[in-house]
Amino acid sequence: MRPENISMAGPGKRPQELSQAIAAGITINIESFHELETIAQLSEKTGVQAHITVRINPAFELKASGMKMGGGSKQFGIDEEQLPTVLKRIKVLNLDFKGFHIYSGSQNLSADAISEAQQKTIHLAITLAEHCPAPLKKLNIGGGYGIPYFPGDTALNIHQVGTALAESMAHFKTEQPQADVIIELGRYLVGEAGIYVCQIIDKKVSRGQIFLVADGGLHHHLAASGNFGQVIRKNYPIAIGNKMAVAEKEVVSIVGPLCTPLDILADKMELPVAEIGDFVVVYQSGAYGYTASPIQFLSQPRCVEILV
Repeated sequence: MRPENISMAGPGKRPQELSQAIAAGITINIESFHELETIAQLSEKTGVQAHITVRINPAFELKASGMKMGGGSKQFGIDEEQLPTVLKRIKVLNLDFKGFHIYSGSQNLSADAISEAQQKTIHLAITLAEHCPAPLKKLNIGGGYGIPYFPGDTALNIHQVGTALAESMAHFKTEQPQADVIIELGRYLVGEAGIYVCQIIDKKVSRGQIFLVADGGLHHHLAASGNFGQVIRKNYPIAIGNKMAVAEKEVVSIVGPLCTPLDILADKMELPVAEIGDFVVVYQSGAYGYTASPIQFLSQPRCVEILV
């Protein structure tokens, strides 16, 4: 992959990181006026023209989204109404303007909501194109494609999303034929492909409730513990990996080894009867698992990642 096809995103980039990205030819997503000026100064200082896109905080939001990252006041991107001023400033700076990055939300299972947001995103890019210092070369319309985690979740109707996007794309390509459209599909591609496995090291009963104590927990998988943005904690799909065919079941809570009541992987969940030495398997763990977790909490052993 060419460096200019790699992007650097997120607010709060340090000057050293920006300098390295400029030198490597990586496209930098501008998140603020200050960041724009810093990049321009570093570009002039090094004599290397920086490749940039502008991240936009749109006026609309991605409805029914697990995490809303656009609309209202946000730490991400530059407010839509400020874009004409920003683009006017870019015109007088020696920067290689590539296009826009508009990411409205994450973990969405509503095809209608995603399609509506994509349509509005493409319309916004076309509207702003007349203010741009150069023709659009890139339009990152974000992601938001969710996966079903919990009972009652319905998988995203990807065919409906694709049909609606094809219509919007046809219009966009008529207006901006030279621009590449980018979609971010991290969770959708890898979320269901990963599992987390830990081993039961103790089994105890406290006032009638069975606890399976595992050697892993929130320090390896913060999201499964419910401490990664869940308002109401729900259990991830879980199995006892070496007891898949066991018919006898019991209601248990699976907890980790840390000294906090937040360290819980399953709360009063019906599972096959398990004993010390058995393996707990947590599904839907391919995204926002180990790297999003407090791995140094209490100096517990690190997780081993295996690609099969």
